[in-house]
Order: sequence, then C-alpha cells, then structure tokens
Amino acid sequence: MSNSALRALGIARLKENKESAGRAGYSGRIIIFILLAVLLILACQGSRAGRSSVPPNRNATESSLKVTAASSAKFSEADFAQHVNQITSRLKKTVPSSEFSIVIQSPFVVVGDEPLKVVKQRAEDTVKWAVDRLKQDYFTKDPEEILDIWLFKDAASYEKHARLLFGETPTTPYGYYSSTHKALIMNIATGGGTLVHEIVHPFMEANFPACPPWLNEGLGSLYEQCGEENGHIHGFVNWRLNGLQKTIRAGAVPSFKTLTAMDTSAFYNDDKGTNYSQSRYLCYYMQEKGVLVKFYQEFLAHQKEDPSGFQNLQKVLVETDMNAFKQKWEKYVLGLSEDFELRPVRP
Repeated sequence: MSNSALRALGIARLKENKESAGRAGYSGRIIIFILLAVLLILACQGSRAGRSSVPPNRNATESSLKVTAASSAKFSEADFAQHVNQITSRLKKTVPSSEFSIVIQSPFVVVGDEPLKVVKQRAEDTVKWAVDRLKQDYFTKDPEEILDIWLFKDAASYEKHARLLFGETPTTPYGYYSSTHKALIMNIATGGGTLVHEIVHPFMEANFPACPPWLNEGLGSLYEQCGEENGHIHGFVNWRLNGLQKTIRAGAVPSFKTLTAMDTSAFYNDDKGTNYSQSRYLCYYMQEKGVLVKFYQEFLAHQKEDPSGFQNLQKVLVETDMNAFKQKWEKYVLGLSEDFELRPVRP
C-alpha cells in the first residue's frame, strides 16, 4: 500500500510489545464552574452543522478545568451543560489533584488529563474524523445517550484513573469501551488506533444491536490502522496479520460458518486472537473487493432471516462453496505484507 494513499492522519495502533510513552504530568485543582461550560455551549447556537470552540474565560473565577464545545444535532446545549456538570462534580470528588480538559465533540464528551489544546486536537483529528466517516458509510443513528471518551496521557494515568473513576483494572494496555459506564476509556499514549476501534462499538450498539461479535470486532479491528481513500475511511494491513498467517500455515483457522456462528462466549474465550484477526481480514478482503459497505447494509436489512450473516456473506461474495472460498482467502492473506509505515495521530 503506497504511502500516498494515506492521509496525513494515518491512525496506528502500536504492536503488542510497544511500550507506552510518558508525558509530563499536570497538577492543579478542579473548581466547578459550570457557567463557563454553559456559555461555551450556547456560543454554538445557530450553527448546528458547524464546529465551534471557545477558549476558557480568562476573566472568570480561576479554574483548572478547561472546556470547549462542538455543536450537536441530537443533544441540546442544555443536555451537554448538564453532562459537563456531572463530570466536573465527579472529578472534584474523585481526583481533585489532577487537571482535566473537556471538549464536547458530538455525540461524545472528550475528557483528558492534558492541556485543552491537545485534547481538542485529539477530539477533532481522531474522534470527529472517524465519526464523520463511519456515519458516511455505515451508521445512521448516534448513540442514544451522551457517552464519554476518557483520554489518559500515559499508562500510569490510564491504570490509576480506571481504578479511581470506574473501579476497574484494565485488561488491555490500550483501552476499552464500557457500556456499563457509558464510556470509552483509553491510554492515548499508545496511539489513536484503539480509539477508532472502540468508537465503532457504541455506534454498532445503536444501529445494529443484534450484530454478532465477529462483525462487531472485525469492523472495529479493521480501523485500528486506517486512513482515508477517496473521501472514505479505509483500513490497512496491521499488526494482526503475522499471527493470522502463522495460524493459517498451521491449519488452525476455523471455517467461516463456524466463525460467524460464534456467540459472545465462544468468540471472546476460544482462541480470541485468531477470531479477531480472521474477522478483521475477512472485512479487509471485502473492503478490497469493494463489497464491505454493501455487505453491512445487506446484513442489517436481513438480520432476522440470517442472524449470523453467513448467507449474506455468500451472497455478497458470490461464493457458493465457502470451503473453497476459505482456501482462496487464506492464499490472499498469505500474500499480504505489513509494508506500511506506522504513523501517529496528525500533529
């Protein structure tokens, strides 16, 4: 894949053994000043389709919490003001020694323990970029509730605040989506790829609640390494390829009928790594053949008759013998190479 095909944004998820980069900490105390948030949000009135940001009010009462806002078509200014109020109250009670910035980037509220300029940049260059393009191709509905994206600056902050704010010890060094807490909880030092992956899940939850795990994780994993081609989000070969190729050579990849029929327990507990990578590169294959969006739409429209998606997969791929197709797909995957340059989120 040529570098020219990638946008400057090129979002990369670091490999499993990549160590998180640290950043200097910030200290300070949070004083609730929700009037600031209300004023910032109201500044967006009359420009629903646009994007607006306002710097902190320097004449207001001193506050270490910094807020900026972007307009929303689904949620009102009052909705966001109330939500920001809840976040600031929670932060004051839970982590009063830390400094956080808040950016309203519809349909999310992005909270990060970095300067406002950095959090705002992440919200626009990764969150907005991904949401706009995912909605362009797949999703028509926003999540039913305002969701939070917590961006912690390094591994130590991520682990510390996951415990303090959510009572959880992360099982991944990158980040995860918690439907229970209505939050995406991220170690942003590992890059923006996992963030894009996790953004897929609440949108899938809102648009395709019966989606089987193979497609939910396959589509999310596809965009762990992504850029833009012809104005659309496009997944590229990533770190999952090597493990999948080894499994193919070992003859241990399940049939596509078996993969698509897996329930949540089987998918996440039985050879999880292979299930993720097989799902990703099935989606990648369909993307490269120009039928991935069509498959999603067909599957969504006929999910009751075909809850696993297997029949629609055959239809869209124009394949009657899926065992023969698996051999063709495996040969295709073995011919791929991880020949891209890992790139950070656009500076």
